Amino acid sequence: MDTHYAHRRKIDPTKGAHLPDGSPNDNDRVEIGPTQLAFREWEAAGLTLPNLERMREFRWKRMTQAIVDRGWGGLLMLDPLNIRYATDSTNMQLWNTHNPFRAVLICADGYMVIWDYKSSPFLTEFNPLVRERRSGASMFYFSAGDKGDAAAKGFVAEVDELMRAHAGTNRRLGVDKILVHGLRALEASGFTVEEGEECTEKTRAIKGPDEVLAMRCANDACNKSVAAMELACREGVPGGNMSEDDVWAVLHAENIRRGGEWIETRLLTSGPRTNPWFQECGPRIIQPNEIVAFDTDLVGSYGICIDISRTWWVGEAKPTNAMIYAMRHGHEHIMTNMEMLKPGVSFRELVEGGHRLDDQFQMQKYGCKMHGVGLCDEWPLIAYPDQAVEGAFDYVVEPGMVFCVEALVSPEGGDFSIKLEDQVLITETGHENLTTYPFDERLMGLA
Repeated sequence: MDTHYAHRRKIDPTKGAHLPDGSPNDNDRVEIGPTQLAFREWEAAGLTLPNLERMREFRWKRMTQAIVDRGWGGLLMLDPLNIRYATDSTNMQLWNTHNPFRAVLICADGYMVIWDYKSSPFLTEFNPLVRERRSGASMFYFSAGDKGDAAAKGFVAEVDELMRAHAGTNRRLGVDKILVHGLRALEASGFTVEEGEECTEKTRAIKGPDEVLAMRCANDACNKSVAAMELACREGVPGGNMSEDDVWAVLHAENIRRGGEWIETRLLTSGPRTNPWFQECGPRIIQPNEIVAFDTDLVGSYGICIDISRTWWVGEAKPTNAMIYAMRHGHEHIMTNMEMLKPGVSFRELVEGGHRLDDQFQMQKYGCKMHGVGLCDEWPLIAYPDQAVEGAFDYVVEPGMVFCVEALVSPEGGDFSIKLEDQVLITETGHENLTTYPFDERLMGLA
C-alpha cells in the first residue's frame, strides 16, 4: 500500500490503529471526536484520556439498571441529549431538538434500538451496544403534516413489537419527551406511560470514571478556547471596532477547532448591557474601560458541557470601587457555597446554607444557586431559599455528581453585572473544583 495514502487514512499519522481514547484512528470515520489539536494539548497537559468503549458500556448498564429498578419494561427516549447518553451518537443535534426524528428504546433486558433519519442508520454502527437501527420515529408536523396520528401509530407498533419480544407482559414504559400523537398512540396500545425524564436525569447525574476523564479533557479545551477569546477581546477592544459578536465568535471557533460541538446560549455582554443580565450578545462595539461578562454554556469535546462564567475588565483605567466590591462579593459567594459540597449533604441544606448576597443584589440574583451538569445543564437545580419549591428536590449529594456553582452580582438599576461560575466534581470525601480559569485580577482589586 502507498505509505502516503496510508497516512492520509489516519486522523493522526503518528499513532497506530487507535487514538489515545480507544477510538479508531481513521481519517474517514463517521464517529465524531476530538481533533489533533485537542489531543496534542491534552498530552502536553498530562491528561489521561477516557476509554470511550468503557464509558459507553457504563452508561448503557446504568440506564438499564435504572429501568429495572423502576420495574419498567423499557425506556423510550426522544430527547437528543438522552440519545447521546445512551448511544454516544449525534445527528444534527440542534435541528433534532425542535424536529424530533430520532428515538431510542432500551428494554429491561438491555436490548437497545435506535430510530434514526432514514438515510443515516450508519451513524451508530461504531457502537455494538445499539443492536438494531431503524427509521420512522418522525411524527412532528413539518414531517408528517395532517397524518401525524398515522405516523405515530406506525412507530408505536414497532415499539410494541420490541417490548413484547424483550419485556414480555410488562407494559410500563418510561418516556422522556414525546409529541401528543405519540403519547396517545402509546396509551391506545396499552402502555402505562411513566415519567422517563426523572429516570434519565438521575441516571445521568452520576458520572463514571471515564466520564470524569472526558470532562477533564473538555474542561482543558474550554479553558484554552476562553483564553483565546480573552486575548482577542483585550487586543481588539482598544482599536474601537470589536463587537460582542466578534468576541463570542472566537469561543465558537476555538471550541470547534478542538472537536467541540455547539454553545447553548449567547450570554456575553459588555458595559451597561450586562445589567440586567440575560441579554444576548449582539453588534454593540465594546468600549475601552468596560466590563465584559459571559457564561460559556459550551457543549465541548466528547459532548461534555463546560458551563463556567467569568467577568473581565478591559481597559487601562481602574474599575470602580463598586465593581471591585461586587466582584469580590461574587467570588466569596461561589467559594463559600462550594465548601458545602460533599457526599451526604441534602439539597435542602445547600438551599438554606452558605453565603447570602447583600440586599442590594437580591432582586437580580441568579435563577439558582447551583445546578448539575454533564452533557448539558442537568438535574438537580439548587434554588435560593426564596425560590425553592417544597418537595421538588428532596435528595442528597452523591459522589460522581458535578455541580456548577453560580453567582450573579447585579445591582438593581445599575450599569454593570458580575457573572461568575465554577464547575465542581463531588468526590468520595468532598469536592474538587475542576475550573482553573483565573479571575480577573483588576476586578478583584489585586492589580
